[in-house]
Amino acid sequence: MPEIRPSSDLRNKYNEISSFCHSYPEPVYITKNGEGDLAVMSIETYERLVGKFELYKLLNQGMEAVEKNKVKPFRDAVTDIQKGLSE
Repeated sequence: MPEIRPSSDLRNKYNEISSFCHSYPEPVYITKNGEGDLAVMSIETYERLVGKFELYKLLNQGMEAVEKNKVKPFRDAVTDIQKGLSE
């Protein structure tokens, strides 16, 4: 169940929000005048989320390369890397 707090809690109950964010890997939703306004999370949770987006982007690029037949056998790729390292 998402944690939903009014914006006044950022000022009045910051430590509670911070403790929640560090205890659970999910955001706290902050409302302003009864409407959703912000999502607050720990830096660790944020970095994990950004890491997932980066991974999804790389996987998508790989899938596009396969679809366009822009791939090479693993052994050829390793050979190219070894040549680059020895130069």
